[in-house]
Amino acid sequence: MFHMLTCFNLKDGVTVSDFEQSYRAFVAYMRNNGMVETSGPIGNRQRDTKMDTDAERDHQYFVIMSFRDRAQVDLVYAHLKPHKEPAESVHASVYSKARNPIFICWQDL
Repeated sequence: MFHMLTCFNLKDGVTVSDFEQSYRAFVAYMRNNGMVETSGPIGNRQRDTKMDTDAERDHQYFVIMSFRDRAQVDLVYAHLKPHKEPAESVHASVYSKARNPIFICWQDL
């Protein structure tokens, strides 16, 4: 499996519920088009534990998407990059609510 961690904050005035609604619609679109295998729930960072050692990032929220393999991820990127409908609306609905997103990808060994 190939995974992508997205770390982000929300833009001013955007609630977690607003983001979650858009994110669910985006994931449903991706699943219906064979572009994602799974996606976990939105996570809320817990900085008050000694196990959180990342002082470089100040992101509050996280989501993980999982893909079959690298080829599926490359397909998704090629699908979203042209910014054309119908993908543009569902992707922009999520992306426009996030501030300072960072994307980290890895593949299982």
